[in-house]
Amino acid sequence: MTDALEALIAKAQKVRMTDGQMRDQRLSFVYGNTHIENARITREMVAEADAKVTREETSKKAR
Repeated sequence: MTDALEALIAKAQKVRMTDGQMRDQRLSFVYGNTHIENARITREMVAEADAKVTREETSKKAR
């Protein structure tokens, strides 16, 4: 491994993403993987599904 790569890895290990950044990363991952299988899937559909799941989880926690 080169010194430059080792330095980049060390720097990346210290990165702490916000909740919003993690959500964006998750949605991007989900969209990318589902769109490969079904070209009719849109980013908006993924975001709507995420919002629905979040609402359901919040509702369950409130009970």
